[in-house]
Amino acid sequence: MPVSAANSAILFDALKDCGVRLMSALPETWLVHLIRMADDDPDVTLVRLAKEEEGVGISMGAHLAGVKSAMLMQNHGFLASVNGIVSGAQLFRVPLLMLISDRGSFGERDPWQTEGGAVTEPVLAALRIPVMRLDDPARVPQRIREAQTLADSSNRPVALLLTRDLMWEDA
Repeated sequence: MPVSAANSAILFDALKDCGVRLMSALPETWLVHLIRMADDDPDVTLVRLAKEEEGVGISMGAHLAGVKSAMLMQNHGFLASVNGIVSGAQLFRVPLLMLISDRGSFGERDPWQTEGGAVTEPVLAALRIPVMRLDDPARVPQRIREAQTLADSSNRPVALLLTRDLMWEDA
């Protein structure tokens, strides 16, 4: 599988180092190793979702219980969860750390990914959600720490886009 297990481990360890103890996700190719690590780690609770918008409610409840969480999703999952983000996390000022696999950009081989990928950043901008692209494994721990800090201090959603350069290993 060309998804980088090593870079997924860097992401997972950085999330844990920031105190994230609950992760929500649906199956997604680029997130396969992250989801497996969350499922295998006894210190992390993995919530498997039927649809991504449920993850917003899960993260809101975790916040109210004093537990740091992260939503793991793909572009289309983010787009499907916009209602929950706006009417939940933004309205009630809840920190929400979102890791979004940035499908549909240069090098994308799957045509069904291209439309969602093309509108993800404009939608994030329209929602005033701070966003940062993760493409360098060496910078991942710092960037995740910065994103978690901003989410906590602003009580708002933040997004980290997981790029092809970070997540993919060409065979």
